[in-house]
Amino acid sequence: MWARCCRRLLPAALPARLVPCRGRKCRTDPPARSKAERLRVPTPVDPAELLVVQGRYRHYVAVVAALRGEFKEALLRRRYEEEVGALAEERARTEAEEHQRLMEFNQRENQRLQGLRDERLRQEAEAEAQQKHQAAASREKKRAEFLSEKEREVLQLQEEVKSFITLENLEQRIEEALDNPQSYNFALDKEGRVAKQTVQQ
Repeated sequence: MWARCCRRLLPAALPARLVPCRGRKCRTDPPARSKAERLRVPTPVDPAELLVVQGRYRHYVAVVAALRGEFKEALLRRRYEEEVGALAEERARTEAEEHQRLMEFNQRENQRLQGLRDERLRQEAEAEAQQKHQAAASREKKRAEFLSEKEREVLQLQEEVKSFITLENLEQRIEEALDNPQSYNFALDKEGRVAKQTVQQ
């Protein structure tokens, strides 16, 4: 019967055979045949015990209602005191003191951080000034080296100019070349020494 009820509730796409498990009957299913004629007999009640139980229940309800009223009254009184009464003034004074303390702490922290910031900026300025000084010294050194190199080149050119052939010393240089002939016909060994030289005739 339970399978028939579930078969009505489940869609047709599911298989007809279900996993066996115990469940409740549907509301529309009739009672079992073994319990069809059964009539429930009410449990017998002792009148004296019923009176005692009812009295105790009324007493219990009254006590719970009284306690609930006491708790509610205490809660409302505390809320009123917090919002309007002396507790509100105390809380406002405490909050003002806390605010003042936090503002002083914030001021001290700002001063401490300002000191650290000033020290960091001073160190950065010193490092930047030192770096600029080093860069200027390096540029000055390079400039001095460049000038000395140019002076050396000028002096070397001045020395070389003395050996240049000009119109004034042309005849003298020709005579010197004729008087001192040079032979460039020679062979060198692996070490760069003159190994063989032909004699000029």
